[in-house]
Amino acid sequence: MSTTEKLKSLLQAGRFVTAPGVFDMFSARVADRLPFSALYMTGYGVSGSYLGVADAGLVSYADMVSRARQIAEGTGKPLIADADTGFGGLINVRHTVRGYEAAGVQAIQMEDQVMPKKCGHTKGRQVVPLPEMLKKIEVALEARRSDDMLIIARTDARTTHGLADAIERGKAFARAGADIVFVESPESADEFERIGNEIAPTGKWLLANMVPTGRSPVIPAKSLEKWGFNIAIYPSIGMAAATAALDSAYRHLLEHGDSLELGVPSFTMDQLHELVGFPDVWEFEARHAQTESSAS
Repeated sequence: MSTTEKLKSLLQAGRFVTAPGVFDMFSARVADRLPFSALYMTGYGVSGSYLGVADAGLVSYADMVSRARQIAEGTGKPLIADADTGFGGLINVRHTVRGYEAAGVQAIQMEDQVMPKKCGHTKGRQVVPLPEMLKKIEVALEARRSDDMLIIARTDARTTHGLADAIERGKAFARAGADIVFVESPESADEFERIGNEIAPTGKWLLANMVPTGRSPVIPAKSLEKWGFNIAIYPSIGMAAATAALDSAYRHLLEHGDSLELGVPSFTMDQLHELVGFPDVWEFEARHAQTESSAS
């Protein structure tokens, strides 16, 4: 599939972008059929769904860029993708930005954590010295082939160093040229509002991460937009619902010995066939079967 709109154009037009988290082709195809402005490839989701491991720096660049390419090629919306810390030093950052861009990603998210990184809604995260992250931003901007590829600079300083330090880092990221600033895990609505009030005036776009039951409260999109935010990502919404539904369905099968009256929403086989593209397969087979029959 081809993306019909650019994320950068949507943001320049003043559109507030809501991006659901996707992590495999089922989640990506389901989200892509709905009128969202963009999709967000979650590192936590890829770590869990692809390798079955924690989002703790265990998934490689190759794992992530491969999944990003699958999602970008199989959907029609702008893709925002998690790239952890850039997967190493400065040369790795350059390689990561170029690889993600070639894969069809329109915005790449890199954070200022030390390696190995951890999920932004866990404890014990540490950040690198500010000059080190600023250099990564410089390299990322230099590495991209087109300025339609947006660089998201994320700070994880809030949890360990406090909100003031996180905001100062966000402002520094903006001065360094990052297209989008992302302060991870504010701990109240007031903190989100303060981030918006202090960073939005830099003229850079601002991203909020909505993780129910995480370290941050879930803020209505209208409030985020009022406070100066431009993008809200919802990384866990799909994987949380999917894993809960799987658990419920499998428990029902174990208890009842059948799949009747599961009690959770389920696609029919016809809906699954349509989602994965069987109508195209059948149409192809019908055309070529007819051609072969005529030729014989």
